[in-house]
Amino acid sequence: MADWDQLTSRGNVEDRRGAAPLVGGISGLGIILALGAFLLGGDPSQVLDLVTQVQPPISNQASEEFAGLDTYEEFASTVLGSTNELWRREFQERGGEYVEPRLVLFRQATQSGCGGASSRTGPHYCPADNTIYLDETFFDELTARYGARGGDVAEAYVIAHEVGHHIQNLNGTLASVSRRDNEASIAIELQADCYAGVWAGGVAEQGVIAPGEIEEALSAVAAVGDDRIQEQATGQINPETWTHGSSAQRTEAFTRGFETQEPAQCDYV
Repeated sequence: MADWDQLTSRGNVEDRRGAAPLVGGISGLGIILALGAFLLGGDPSQVLDLVTQVQPPISNQASEEFAGLDTYEEFASTVLGSTNELWRREFQERGGEYVEPRLVLFRQATQSGCGGASSRTGPHYCPADNTIYLDETFFDELTARYGARGGDVAEAYVIAHEVGHHIQNLNGTLASVSRRDNEASIAIELQADCYAGVWAGGVAEQGVIAPGEIEEALSAVAAVGDDRIQEQATGQINPETWTHGSSAQRTEAFTRGFETQEPAQCDYV
């Protein structure tokens, strides 16, 4: 396990786990990773199409089971806080103002600025309210269905990836990509992977991530490649339908960020 105690900053995490969804609001299909893990996470218009179909829960308040600060909530806040440190420095260096994102932990479904968030969408970022939505049970499915190694570093990568979409939103990148075709979607996702690598390289340099632990993140990156997901779901691979990039492309993007620690090198868009 990475030594997260070295990181002192904390991000804005809201815990809504345990809030009961409306009857019929979510189907019995549960988390359908056949859709491609966070296959809809990179293109806000696609996320919007799905999450607005989800009925909001009765309450955004977490149940007593999740009352108080628990280990996972603290972990998520620590990772988010460390990404905030990185990107605040980057924005300050170029004279910009960094706006911190919020992270909402939930189970099954919750309300969001994009109309609603569902476990079916996987972890995703909503640009309408600058918020990341995360059902941490996603990681159990990622390991069981797609063979990712799992672990805290893999989970941290996913948070850092979604923060990457927040950076794209602040930079105007999401708005500037007017084409909602597959090529544009892949470019957005690869840049977010690269941004996550920049963060990972920085904390590894600090000694937070031990040698070898970064393989957890690389395993998660590869597990959500479109080719891996398609082959698992259908036994066939069709590059023309990709929206996030292949396992090789995503691994290359993350590695580029990790090795250079330079956001300017993440020039996919």
